[in-house]
Amino acid sequence: MRRLSLTLPAMLLAAPAMAADLNVTVQIPQLNVAEYHRPYTAVWIEREDHSVAAQLAVWYAQKESKEGAGTKWLPELRQWWRRGGRELQLPIDGVSGATRPAGDQKLSFHDGKAPLGELPAGKYELVVEAAREVGGREVVRVPFTWPASAPQQLAAQGNSELGAVKLDLAP
Repeated sequence: MRRLSLTLPAMLLAAPAMAADLNVTVQIPQLNVAEYHRPYTAVWIEREDHSVAAQLAVWYAQKESKEGAGTKWLPELRQWWRRGGRELQLPIDGVSGATRPAGDQKLSFHDGKAPLGELPAGKYELVVEAAREVGGREVVRVPFTWPASAPQQLAAQGNSELGAVKLDLAP
């Protein structure tokens, strides 16, 4: 029996991967208030014209409660709601999730995979919006260029409902 040996040309082995990573950290601060509720939070990517390029996360009450269905309060995420949230069929697989507790919440996405998909090269903004019952509402934006040609660490700081929002890009 004869053995076949397959080898790839050295050029193919040395070729860099074309995929890129986008990692987000959203800090939800612990607020010292009489009545604390976890915030509803939306994370998405906008194009330069402010249209939605990708929905990354929507955290809201997933179950019916005495206060009503969790989706009832989603319009409080005003910018997200106006920019496409109201047109979505919820829950969205891989995007929707329960509200998150205080602390650093991490999200990781890879080029070519849902929900990031095949994001074309260009200038974008990562947008994080949080709204809290018996609390406030806040939007934090982090501009970036996709895909990254070198590793980048970008950040913006919230003032009330959000803490630091960090965006790590890796080519």
